[in-house]
Amino acid sequence: MSVSLPTDLYELTMMAGYYTAGFVPQATFELYVRELPPNRAFLISAGLEQALDYLEQLRFTDADIEHLRSVPALQRVRRDFFDEYLPRFRFTGEVWAVEEGTPIFPPAPLLRVTAPLPEAQFVETVLLAHVGFQTSVASRAARIVHAALGREVVEFGARRAHGIEAGVLAARAAFLSGCASTSNVEAGRRFGIPVSGTMAHSWVMSFPDEIAAFRRYAEVFGEEAVLLLDTYDTEQAARSIVAAGLRPRAVRLDSGDLIALGSRVRAILDEGGLRDTQIFVSGDLDEWRIDEIVRADAPVDGFGVGAALSTASDAPSLGAVYKLVEISREGAAVAVMKTSAGKHTHPGRKQVWRVFDGGMATEDVIELAEAVGASGEPLLSRVMSGGKRERPSRPLSELRIRSQAALAAIPESVRRLRHPERYNVRFGSALSAIAQRISGGSL
Repeated sequence: MSVSLPTDLYELTMMAGYYTAGFVPQATFELYVRELPPNRAFLISAGLEQALDYLEQLRFTDADIEHLRSVPALQRVRRDFFDEYLPRFRFTGEVWAVEEGTPIFPPAPLLRVTAPLPEAQFVETVLLAHVGFQTSVASRAARIVHAALGREVVEFGARRAHGIEAGVLAARAAFLSGCASTSNVEAGRRFGIPVSGTMAHSWVMSFPDEIAAFRRYAEVFGEEAVLLLDTYDTEQAARSIVAAGLRPRAVRLDSGDLIALGSRVRAILDEGGLRDTQIFVSGDLDEWRIDEIVRADAPVDGFGVGAALSTASDAPSLGAVYKLVEISREGAAVAVMKTSAGKHTHPGRKQVWRVFDGGMATEDVIELAEAVGASGEPLLSRVMSGGKRERPSRPLSELRIRSQAALAAIPESVRRLRHPERYNVRFGSALSAIAQRISGGSL
């Protein structure tokens, strides 16, 4: 697949316009989310790795350029745009970003790009897609893992994802935020995520009777077998396992009243001497349903979660935006902002400072990057310069550990599922002053 063409047409018309006009000053754009979605109190940054991959690989092939020559909206563009500019086009800019797995609170920037204006403009669509999607999934996963209170959560969402690649990246984001494993084999191969799975109802239905299906499956997979109990009668299936002398590692319940069935199945297994056999549940689970199961003290050891993760069904689009905040004019960097009602932006290149007290975060301060006197821990660091990474990619397992520690430093009152408190985010004095000056005091 082309690297350069999966984008919006207006990125190309803008780039062609800037080039033709000879207007290629340095420009800075920031990617951020304006507001938290309903029922969310924080975001978890994700997708940076794929964003940096894209920026390093970005180029137009001969086939890409030939196709663009045929696009009606580009027919009036000068030939040298296709003959000279596009063949040499590369991303040459600088990127500052929040480390993946960091809790973030709007409208703090997740990523900042400084590059010649055509380059900085062109990358907008793909950066929003990578960072927005994975951040949404990682944020949902953190809530689900939190609701499970230490019980294992497995990402099961590939078949519900909006495309195969989306399923792979959703598994990555879910693992980053604490899921124990994924059912997606390609995500396991690509990112080193543990993979896990159970059995299908079709396996049970293919055999003359249920116990024959269980026996055969156990013969194939031995001590690691996880038997699916709800094809017919869930409790009878549990009794059959006990009577047959099978000792599966776990059983899975995929339908019905999971709280009541879990308790009855646990009793049957315990009475049959299978106290070490775990109970794993799945079936349209999300953080609210998991919280209900945990609050009921149901004897459930783990959860398989599908669509709620891979589609981030409560907030499938975060409404992330990518806005110009600074432009070079006559050799000087000039902060710029939109002042339209409800969609105004915040001017200038920014840094986010996280303030701690006794190891716990108390507030974030969004301030101009060059402002002096700011205190706290800076969240954005330079990750790319001259179009190349500043450092090697970090293993996903390392980012996962770091993310869990960073989230633990956010107050429990903010992280809790029900009625979370709002975390304090404020603008620094230098940023507030320049915004008031540019807007004429209308903000």
